[in-house]
Amino acid sequence: MYLKEFEVRWSDVDANRHLANSAFVNYMSHTRMGFLMEMGFNHKTMAERSLGPVVLYEHIYYFKEVFPGKPIRVSLEIAGMSEDGMFFEFYHNFYDEKGRHLAHGEMMGAWIDLQKRSLTALPTDLLETFNSFEKSGEFRTLTKEDTRAHGKFPKDLA
Repeated sequence: MYLKEFEVRWSDVDANRHLANSAFVNYMSHTRMGFLMEMGFNHKTMAERSLGPVVLYEHIYYFKEVFPGKPIRVSLEIAGMSEDGMFFEFYHNFYDEKGRHLAHGEMMGAWIDLQKRSLTALPTDLLETFNSFEKSGEFRTLTKEDTRAHGKFPKDLA
């Protein structure tokens, strides 16, 4: 399990004086990018491949309030991936300094070809790298249908 530690800053707190929803999202994003960069999916590699990660959705389940003054840790586990690597799912868990579980986040993403502006499979060498990462105990193989598992589809105003 990959872990990243954060100091809860005053700018991360909302009107209720606890960690704001947007801060949870930012911490998850920062954890993901730290993980990807450490695993070789850094800016240089992605720029050379014209490749970027995109978020399809994020869900957060809150268990306990988080206040400034004490560090928190955010985990990342790979919960799913399509066979071609186009789609991936990460689980994030938030813990206080004593290891108490504060929140759980689920994120599904995909890779986009930044030239074509369309979703793309991972190149073979990057897919092999991604496949070598440790998987969660709940890991599953994703399909395109999983991206619409919550029944949400675009509805134009026309």
